[in-house]
Amino acid sequence: MYQKIGLLRINMDYSPISGVLGMTVATDPVKLMKQEVGKAAAAQVKSGSIVGLGTGSTTAYAIEYLGLRLKSGDLKDIQGVPTSFQAEVLAKQYGIPLTTLDAIDHIDIAIDGADEVDPHKNLIKGGGAAHTREKVVDYLADRFIVVVDSGKLVDRLGAVFPVPVEVIPMALTPVMQALKKLGGKPDLRMGVKKAGPVITDQGNMVIDVKFDTIDDPAALEKILNNIPGVLENGIFVNCADLVLIGEVKDGQPVVREM
Repeated sequence: MYQKIGLLRINMDYSPISGVLGMTVATDPVKLMKQEVGKAAAAQVKSGSIVGLGTGSTTAYAIEYLGLRLKSGDLKDIQGVPTSFQAEVLAKQYGIPLTTLDAIDHIDIAIDGADEVDPHKNLIKGGGAAHTREKVVDYLADRFIVVVDSGKLVDRLGAVFPVPVEVIPMALTPVMQALKKLGGKPDLRMGVKKAGPVITDQGNMVIDVKFDTIDDPAALEKILNNIPGVLENGIFVNCADLVLIGEVKDGQPVVREM
């Protein structure tokens, strides 16, 4: 059975609404909307694809749905490239075979979230401190699909979310000084339910930098990465091919495209 959600026609045989094939049943409209966005993205993956598996709550539903499609036989012979330990654990949990960049020569499609999306599909990512690995995978993909809720849409990058900057520990102080000279307000990201700073999957720290305005995201991305000690930052420019946006209207989930 098919149902049209926003601009998308989705096979409801795998719907989280009905809980078919074991997908978690959601009653909260916001959670249900995230499930539908993740499901809509996963529905675009074709058999035989190498898939970049992103990080975050909405992308987690996409990974779950990919696993359900594999289990049902609707999808076959895919391999996943995880962007974080979270994505790797979820992929194993849902039976998605994994591979590495050393073993492949391309990525067909990547699915990932974002913390901000501007009208040009430029992104700020890194709320989960996985932006370095995400940037490698997402830029390598022939097609990159972003999954977000409408609250992540902004007129200009940096309007709400700071720019995450991954830095090697020994360079923390000079990098923070350099960020201040650029007009940024740097803040070392601290852990939740953990004493001390957040440590990335690469063993580094994350500085969240708030800028009053980001007039040229592409230029700022390059400037930040040229600071000695910086591994990568969370500005993604000219990378996204499709943005799937979830909204709740009249208590019902709607998915639209950008």
